[in-house]
Amino acid sequence: MEVYVFSKPFFAETLALLLYYAWKTAPIWLPSALLFFFWISFVHHRRTRFLDKQRPVLLEIKVPKNVDKSPLAMEVALNSIYQTSGESNWYDRAILGKVRSDFSLEMVSIEGDVHFFIRTRPFLRKNIESHIYSQYPTAEIYEVEDYTPSVPFAQKDSDWNLFGLEYTLTKPDPYPIKTYIDYELDRDKFEEKKVDPITPTLEFLGGIGKNEQIWIQILVQANKGKKDPTTPWKGRDWQGEAKELIAKIMEDAKDRSGAVSEEGNDFRLAMLTEGERNAIKAIERSVSKLGFDCGIRALYLGRKESFEPGNIAGLFGAFRQYNSNDLNGFKQARFTDVDYPWQDYFDFAPNPFSAKGDRVGKMKWKIFDAYRRRSWFHPPYERKPFVLNSEELATIFHFPGRVSETPTFERIASKKSEPPANLPM
Repeated sequence: MEVYVFSKPFFAETLALLLYYAWKTAPIWLPSALLFFFWISFVHHRRTRFLDKQRPVLLEIKVPKNVDKSPLAMEVALNSIYQTSGESNWYDRAILGKVRSDFSLEMVSIEGDVHFFIRTRPFLRKNIESHIYSQYPTAEIYEVEDYTPSVPFAQKDSDWNLFGLEYTLTKPDPYPIKTYIDYELDRDKFEEKKVDPITPTLEFLGGIGKNEQIWIQILVQANKGKKDPTTPWKGRDWQGEAKELIAKIMEDAKDRSGAVSEEGNDFRLAMLTEGERNAIKAIERSVSKLGFDCGIRALYLGRKESFEPGNIAGLFGAFRQYNSNDLNGFKQARFTDVDYPWQDYFDFAPNPFSAKGDRVGKMKWKIFDAYRRRSWFHPPYERKPFVLNSEELATIFHFPGRVSETPTFERIASKKSEPPANLPM
């Protein structure tokens, strides 16, 4: 048996030959490559200019003490943020740089005081307010200043520390998480017998003390259900993925059973297990509702003398009550820590705003900057979104009823009422 040994001259000659043919064929492939990179850069530039012209507003929503509506009310209200307009044709997307509106749903605890915020473009403010008032007539909505500048983490000599975390789904997007319907909040029950899954999150937010803050943002954008020709790598065909998953489940059942389909008859349905049947029903029900591209990010911040490492575990478990072994759930995608000490190598070109010159310090700065920019769908911190439907979104972001007695959740003390029509002037 002959053994061939490739020497260094062989590799050098092969590399030289490849470079030679690349140079000779450059008139064919180089113009196409340059045109592609020019197109990408041009679209990015136009969209950056368009986004820079937007001036989002931050709305705080306060609800009364006696809210007795299920999260279905929030689901109806959140349908107002399903906005696909603004990029209806290639000219709007590529030449004008328009992109459909994105929103940020935020639950924030400032020293234990819990607040609900919605960040939106100004021209959509009235639409959002009218939908919220239609479901929560006694709510109060105020435009407020952004709270993120209150923490000077961006300063080099800051005495603040943080831990950041970003979430993703445990299974493909069409699999649903546990929603308020699974918790039977859509049924008429005595208030004391209801279990609201958002309560553990609110208790965690309300449990911190002085010089501590927790920020949670759910970034949302309407899922159009098809790919964008100008940026095809960003599109998510959510409903198409669901059809493929269902077909795969049924095909696996057929392969497992060895059944053979006759003309006009498909025996795959009969071979499905109870769990597979439930999964198919859940997927079909999930994709029947409006879908939203989403990203979730959370930060725990505190002054160095008040920073409590035990609260980091609370961030990891903030959405665990929505997880299901059979269907979907949340898990961490990235966080500001390393698994082994040697991974925290010294960075010879640290970020000028980072309090530390190492890898972890740079990770902390980036996630803090990404949060305050609300960047997920667009640069500089673009991430791959996952899809939640309106029911799932309303489950993880809604105003709790009386079943949640978190004392630090600020509610309106009394209802507002209109003056009588016959009041003398």
